[in-house]
Amino acid sequence: MKKEEAAMVCFSGGQDSTTCLFWAKKHFSHVEAVCFTYGQKHALEVEVAKKIAADAQVPFHLLDVSLLSQLDSNCSLVNDQIVMDQEKPADTYPNTFVPGRNMVFLTFAAILARSKGIHHLVTGVSEADYSGYPDCRDTFIRSLNVTLNLGMDDQFVIHTPLMNRDKSEVWELSDELGVFDLVRTQTLTCYNGVMADGCGHCPSCRLRKAGLEKYLERKAGKHHND
Repeated sequence: MKKEEAAMVCFSGGQDSTTCLFWAKKHFSHVEAVCFTYGQKHALEVEVAKKIAADAQVPFHLLDVSLLSQLDSNCSLVNDQIVMDQEKPADTYPNTFVPGRNMVFLTFAAILARSKGIHHLVTGVSEADYSGYPDCRDTFIRSLNVTLNLGMDDQFVIHTPLMNRDKSEVWELSDELGVFDLVRTQTLTCYNGVMADGCGHCPSCRLRKAGLEKYLERKAGKHHND
């Protein structure tokens, strides 16, 4: 890819999207961020995302797609009355799954990007270390990429730098990009809206913590061997 090209990053202020934001800054000369409100229970993530984008000197866009929560309220991230699944059920998706979320996010991101002459989209989805969400799979992203190009008669490229990385490798990438401390202390990944290390018991926090411990152990072992 050419350094002079621009990219639009789907940005929530969490570990994954923040790592992707700085990955994009490394690979593109101009980067913008788009954040979404979709009826999520805690609005803090929008403020976190806005601050990180400002500190990174990245233009920030906020789009309201809260219609999502009106269409399907059977999700613990948008409905206070639902107790959050701590583990993935054997026969279905966890109730933290918001149907259509990534499809909507990337579609709106593409429309916004097109209006600005931007053809590269970046998203932090991964199928290596996630909760089984169908819209995090590489096959879905490839399919949506084709659909967006056909639907808008344009040539978008969706980049998924975390697709094959587990959480420990995401931590490793943030370290390589020089933003490990920022990601560790200034991001919001927790489903319960607790900054940095989070609540410690929701599925997102457990994934984040396990990945961090695995990476730090691997890093310490590497230094010891050196």
